[in-house]
Amino acid sequence: MKAKSKQQQKAAGAALSAKKGDTAKSSLKGASKDMYESMSKSELEDMASTSRKGKPRKKD
Repeated sequence: MKAKSKQQQKAAGAALSAKKGDTAKSSLKGASKDMYESMSKSELEDMASTSRKGKPRKKD
């Protein structure tokens, strides 16, 4: 699944970083914490790799 907004893409990147062990899980908040718990590493990689160009800042 591709990210639909810049914020969604950034949250997926933060969750992926925690999943890889680069950042602490305790530093996650909100959507990134939910993504960490509910999505697999491959799903997060797919969403985080989405280009931000042309995406709205926030999904309506």
